[in-house]
Amino acid sequence: MPKKVSKALTPLAVKNAKPGRHADGDGLYLLVKDSGARSWVFRFMLRGRARDLGLSRCPEAIALLRSSGGRELTLSQARDVAAIYRLKVKDGIDPLEEREQEQAVKAAAEQSARVKGVTFRVAADAYIEVNGDIWRNAKHRQQWQNTLATYVYPVIGDIPVCDVATAHVLQIIEPIWKVKAETASRVRGRIETVLDAAKARGYREGENPARWRGHIQQILPKRTRLARGHHKAMSYEELPAFMALLRARKAVAALALEFTILTATRTGEVLGATWAEVDLGKAVWTIPASRMKAGRDHRVPLSARAVEILQAVKPLCSAWLFPAIRGGAMSGMAMSMLLRRMKVDVTVHGFRSSFRDWSAECTSYAHEVCEMALAHVIGNKAEAAYRRGDMFDKRRRLTEDWATYCAGEGMEGATITAIRSAG
Repeated sequence: MPKKVSKALTPLAVKNAKPGRHADGDGLYLLVKDSGARSWVFRFMLRGRARDLGLSRCPEAIALLRSSGGRELTLSQARDVAAIYRLKVKDGIDPLEEREQEQAVKAAAEQSARVKGVTFRVAADAYIEVNGDIWRNAKHRQQWQNTLATYVYPVIGDIPVCDVATAHVLQIIEPIWKVKAETASRVRGRIETVLDAAKARGYREGENPARWRGHIQQILPKRTRLARGHHKAMSYEELPAFMALLRARKAVAALALEFTILTATRTGEVLGATWAEVDLGKAVWTIPASRMKAGRDHRVPLSARAVEILQAVKPLCSAWLFPAIRGGAMSGMAMSMLLRRMKVDVTVHGFRSSFRDWSAECTSYAHEVCEMALAHVIGNKAEAAYRRGDMFDKRRRLTEDWATYCAGEGMEGATITAIRSAG
């Protein structure tokens, strides 16, 4: 049996040690690498398992180095540190497991401190910053910021996002749940989204306190839903007479409104239109996906009258089809104010309803052709998956027929069939 080694090394032997593993005894070893780097290792046996513990990063070793001002443990210091861990092993404590537990506790404390520094406002700003570029327009981003600033930040803006609870959500939502139901619903949804994003980033744990199904839904009273999409509209029978009055006006807003009616498009799509989107030669206006509600490009066939309108505004020499008097795009209120001056109690958007009613009542065009003219998304997913085209040629005929009707020329010469007279 080999003789047990105890304190075999000397300071000089340590200094001159060659690359390799050098035993000092009682489980203490000096490791020297080929590069000359040195480290001390304590080898111990516990529960029938041999394990190596590096001493250089042990708390006791760090404390000794700080007090002595040294950079490496001396032989004497290494023996003192090894003696501490030798006693732990004697008491049945695994120094490696102990260190791992201490590191886990420290990491948890550091994570907790880091998370505590992330407020709801910080988490929301991070979410908006990341997702703002994929939202359809700047208005959506502004709505997010405005609703959070108005309703959410005063209550939980400076609270750590990990601490936001159901009581906080209710404190925000309940005061406006009955008086501003739609706003309250959107605010709750935005809180839920921010909290989900924060959880994904590791800033909070557990269930989302703003979740609607099975949670907030069980607390708040069921709200009365308002009818949506109900815009005041003009009956299509009145439209030709109105269009005659509209054509008598020479203002750019009047031309913009007539163009909007003839193309059955939305106000924002017309006001944001630029000449780069228009091919007058082919009589086509292509609205990019970034400006469409459905998020995809939409080709609009232009009737002869719509082309005339564009030719009339082209000399204005603006990047916009319908510029404001002082330059830039026309205001969103311009056409609404025109209707008010004409003492017509309808909305600009309502003319899309006029078009849809006319196409359903007075023509034999297929339902999907009329819906595509309005850039509506096909509700049936299976049908949408198989329908690749946009029925452009059929929509062009529909657009010309609509322009003919709006001009008060009736049905004569049009390629449509009046359903009520067909019988």
